[in-house]
Amino acid sequence: MTYVVMEACIKCKYMDCVEVCPVDCFYEGENMLVIHPDECIDCGVCEPECPAEAIKPDTEPGLEKWLSLNKEYAAQWPNITAKGEPPADAKSWDGVKDKFAKHFSPKPGKGT
Repeated sequence: MTYVVMEACIKCKYMDCVEVCPVDCFYEGENMLVIHPDECIDCGVCEPECPAEAIKPDTEPGLEKWLSLNKEYAAQWPNITAKGEPPADAKSWDGVKDKFAKHFSPKPGKGT
């Protein structure tokens, strides 16, 4: 099992999860984070820390797309080990549905 970052993170990117991760398995894109599934130790401390509720265990049904996306972009984006500032408009994007098609960016973030 691993944890997966899903669509709710897009344009929110709060990063509270990064601060509690004991193995630094988060990677930063321009407007969302992903978890490297081979590095995640399945501790689950990140899930309750996400204000957008964007992190779920991969055992939940229907997360195959997100597991694949997390794995793909964790290999391309820089590792992030410290909480940064979320986007200024993060709260306005929190809870917005169907963000992936129009708002997902494959560009890397800054990392730390």
